[in-house]
Amino acid sequence: MQKTKVIASAAPAPIGPYSQAIKVGNLVFVAGQGPANPATRKVESQDIQDQTRQTLENVRAILTAAGTSMDNVVKTTCFLRDMNDFARFNEVYATFFGDPYPARTTIQAARLPGDIGIEIEVVAILPA
Repeated sequence: MQKTKVIASAAPAPIGPYSQAIKVGNLVFVAGQGPANPATRKVESQDIQDQTRQTLENVRAILTAAGTSMDNVVKTTCFLRDMNDFARFNEVYATFFGDPYPARTTIQAARLPGDIGIEIEVVAILPA
């Protein structure tokens, strides 16, 4: 099966040797995204809700470039710098997904690149 690189100009460019996302068959694998503003490549807020919102907007931009949407996300993996932010993160997260919510894993990470408060990766299906 062939894999295809996804490039989304509306999301931050990768900061290392990885793709924003890869399409394989009817699946899209989005690399872990953080809260950088795509225009400035800077994190503009330390608030976990602001960071969650920007991170999920970045994920949405990549999914759009791949030809799918947040409605087609089947799995998320969420990394929080501080699990004490879990409730506030959930408040924003829930506004980006509907029922049935994607399967999800959320863990506290000792340190994330750039000392960001959150990173999210997703797997989505492509519409038939």
